[in-house]
Amino acid sequence: MNIEEEIKKKVAEYAQEHIQIRRHLHQYPELSTQEKETGKYIEQKLTQWNIPFQSGYSGYGVLACIQGRNPDKRCVALRSDMDALPIEEATGLSFSSKNEGVMHACGHDVHMACLLGAAHILQQMRDKLEGTIKLLFQPSEEDFRAGAPVMIKEGVLENPRPEKIYALHVLPEMPCGQLGFKEGQYMASTDEIYLNVKGKAGHGATPELNVDTVLTAAYILTGLQQIVSRQAPPYIPTVLSFGRIIGEGRTNINPGEVKIDGTLRTFDEQWRSRAHDRIKICAENIAQAMGASCEVFIDHGYPFVWNNAQATAKARSLAESLLGKDKVKELNLRMTAEDFAYYTHEIPGCLFRLGTAKESTDNTHANLHTDCFDVDERAIAIGVEMFSILGFRS
Repeated sequence: MNIEEEIKKKVAEYAQEHIQIRRHLHQYPELSTQEKETGKYIEQKLTQWNIPFQSGYSGYGVLACIQGRNPDKRCVALRSDMDALPIEEATGLSFSSKNEGVMHACGHDVHMACLLGAAHILQQMRDKLEGTIKLLFQPSEEDFRAGAPVMIKEGVLENPRPEKIYALHVLPEMPCGQLGFKEGQYMASTDEIYLNVKGKAGHGATPELNVDTVLTAAYILTGLQQIVSRQAPPYIPTVLSFGRIIGEGRTNINPGEVKIDGTLRTFDEQWRSRAHDRIKICAENIAQAMGASCEVFIDHGYPFVWNNAQATAKARSLAESLLGKDKVKELNLRMTAEDFAYYTHEIPGCLFRLGTAKESTDNTHANLHTDCFDVDERAIAIGVEMFSILGFRS
């Protein structure tokens, strides 16, 4: 029996156990920086399977190592994120979240189940493995300040340094049984934009005595749109969106302050920096022209995900051998973001997509970051098998 056949047999043997791992994790989701029990559960599983690990990375992250023959000959890293989202679950599943207002609505429970499942299999087959496999269970993917950059700073990519790093992410638009890849730029950088428009509060019937922050905010929002439509290079995908406006007035009260929150997504660091400057200048000058002021704070987030050509080609080839070429798809550029990007700017890496769509699912209710998000759990076996074969063949 060759390596691929043995992996496939073990994946089938443990499929239900790995689904139960996902269901347990789904029931007990924890927000970014709070993944204490999630970390403990991962540690329990690694201990059960006699896999050595170190904990406490970026809070509750875990780094495990599986050593085969000649452990210094090669090193490959496999990564999963751990955190959940502040969403009240509405799936009605028998294993729905037991933590009020918190849900694994981005599939990180699936990611952890896939990586733990691969760890389970790779450890059993380590006598046939060449080199070292690093398993990174990373907290706080949804938090700019706490996830991948902190783990990198704490040394997870050293001693030994991986030659490549791989991660998967569920994709609810893709049918279960498929995998997706894209070489080069794949997911956007992301920054959070916070604007605080300040004026003079007063009665709505006496606008001449006030400095209208609501009207000023409206002009600022309209003016900022031309940064993408008229200033962004047309060959660099860019999105500037605002999703939150707070002005605590009334029908007849102009508030003294309006807060506006949004996001900038793009794929070029020079343009990204220039866009920050243009946002600041535009918002401040419009406010000044209206007799108001605007404080601008831009929280610098993740870089864009860069899928290394060689790492991606290797993973795609293995996926085609695993599933058949017709089940391996070319992905489009995405304006969503992922802190796996930090790893891809340090060492060659590849983030690929795991199809999880259920048959006859209304995708408007199955999308990521929604209260009805769910997956076809048969996808877990594909993720386990793909991670496992990457450990051997990448």
